[in-house]
Amino acid sequence: MHDENFCFKHLMIMGLVRFLIHNLDMTTAVSYLSSTDVAMQMLGAAYIQHQCYHSNEAKTMVRSLKGISALVQLFSSENQEVQRYATGATRNLIYENMDNKTALIEAGGISKLIGALREPDDELRKNITGILWNLSSKDSLKERLARESLSELTERVLVPLSGGGDAGVIQQSASEADIFYNTTGCLRNLSSVNERTRQQMRETRGLVDSLVGYIENSLQEGKGEDKGVENCVCVLRNLSYQLYSEIPASVQMRLEGPTRAQDTRHNDPISCFTPQSKKAKDRNQDLSTFSEVARVPKGTDWLWHPQIVALYNRILQNTETNTATCEGAAGALQNITAGDSRWASVLCRVALEQERMLPVILDLLRNPTDAELRSLTGLLRNLSRHCKNKADMATKVVNILVNKLPSDGHQKEPSSEVVVNICGVLNNLVTGSSLAARDITYFDGLPKLVSIKTCHDNSPGKLKAARAASTVLSNMFQYTKLHKDYKQKGFTRRDFTDMTI
Repeated sequence: MHDENFCFKHLMIMGLVRFLIHNLDMTTAVSYLSSTDVAMQMLGAAYIQHQCYHSNEAKTMVRSLKGISALVQLFSSENQEVQRYATGATRNLIYENMDNKTALIEAGGISKLIGALREPDDELRKNITGILWNLSSKDSLKERLARESLSELTERVLVPLSGGGDAGVIQQSASEADIFYNTTGCLRNLSSVNERTRQQMRETRGLVDSLVGYIENSLQEGKGEDKGVENCVCVLRNLSYQLYSEIPASVQMRLEGPTRAQDTRHNDPISCFTPQSKKAKDRNQDLSTFSEVARVPKGTDWLWHPQIVALYNRILQNTETNTATCEGAAGALQNITAGDSRWASVLCRVALEQERMLPVILDLLRNPTDAELRSLTGLLRNLSRHCKNKADMATKVVNILVNKLPSDGHQKEPSSEVVVNICGVLNNLVTGSSLAARDITYFDGLPKLVSIKTCHDNSPGKLKAARAASTVLSNMFQYTKLHKDYKQKGFTRRDFTDMTI
């Protein structure tokens, strides 16, 4: 839509925009949005954008004048510059304003924005993805936003900008980097809302593959600290939450192998072992594991495949300054190694025996943020639960973890969640090896555990930590050969066995 007068009018606006803006009022500006003259439409949108940058009163006035629905109609204008101005104004309008976000959605804004996303204009796409990211911050809007935008965002932004295809190289302009960052920020918010949306995201074609591909390509190029990587890792972390209970039953059956009932249904002996023997079951499970490991991961398979453990390991080793990325990778690992499932145990063994991750995790424990510490200790708790050689693990981790424990239950740091995790690791090791109990004693863990158990403010978190410490102490006391060492440290039977919490 380029009539003869358009360029002249456009130049007039560009040259006199400040003068015009200072001589406009909101009612007039909103009325301009419905004009048939594109120059007037741009001027009205520019005024709204300017006035709404800092003023909540202006944002309210635009909504009361029905300006939001008028802006939405301009999203599908045939003139890209009008689209830019309209989306730019909308970005400011909805910032920290829930009423305007709701009004935008009720006016059909999401579908109009997604339609405009097809335009090959970076400034416009940056505005649109910025608006969608802003909308995604509110839980009440996330499900609808996911339903209406996920497939298009994935197809039009995520897949083409993630460095997929044969080249395997990320080639983004500065604007495209912003568009990708906005989009992955939106997906990061959407992935945190509920099971239904997580399932939708897992099943969206190309979504998980693009996230993994972008991370792999970024690490290859030495860009592990990239903010886009942070978003991608955190989306994967969120999509891994409650993974084993949310994946389809057919996938669960594949990962868990034959059930006990299925095992006993077949009575033909394998080799020299009967089907009921432990060796036969282990062999069946190993064969099942091998068949899954041999599969080339695609889509949702990436979330639980052993190759993702290797990718998270690389992230942890190559992320020095972006603590959110580190926390995201550790959190994802914590999610996929959690619980009693056979596959959680398999991935724990992959992490410990194949990827040799224990030294990496212990190195990260030197100076972590509390968020990192929660994820890292949660991961260690899972690994300690499933590791085969608990004595060996105890000699490597007990000293470090005891050092992280607070001196009593009144300290605010580390958080109660971290204390519970650490006690969980210690308990897993103590129940499997006397060396763990010996090292807790040697590295002066007893005074800390007893004080965590007895000295606290009775808040729910502190009580949970107290019970966790009490469980460790109770199991330590099962090793009678260590009673002498406990006594030498000044502790009596009551310190270990008094469970009145």
